[in-house]
Amino acid sequence: RPGFFESLSATTTTLLDGLASAAAKAGVPVQTTQVGGMFGLFFTDAEVVTNFAESTACNQEQFRKFFHAMLDRGVYMAPSAFEAGFVSIAHSETDIEQTIGYAREAFAEVA
Repeated sequence: RPGFFESLSATTTTLLDGLASAAAKAGVPVQTTQVGGMFGLFFTDAEVVTNFAESTACNQEQFRKFFHAMLDRGVYMAPSAFEAGFVSIAHSETDIEQTIGYAREAFAEVA
């Protein structure tokens, strides 16, 4: 339908902006990447992550702890620092806000 991809991209941007803000508040350096509804979350203070070497230099242990902290809250993120996450058009504004709220708690745990 018209506007489908724009809406999906906007929802994903809202999620990533919220995750980045929550991480910054907890003092956890993260970098995000996005293409439409697909995204990456990297635990690093690098300005960008664009290749294999940069992604493997990220803090994988911190990612693992974040993944499990989110899983404990009922949010299933990509289980590896090297996998993409996906937002679907079925994710509501409430789902995104709730996920960001859980991420605030999870980032505080891994800080």
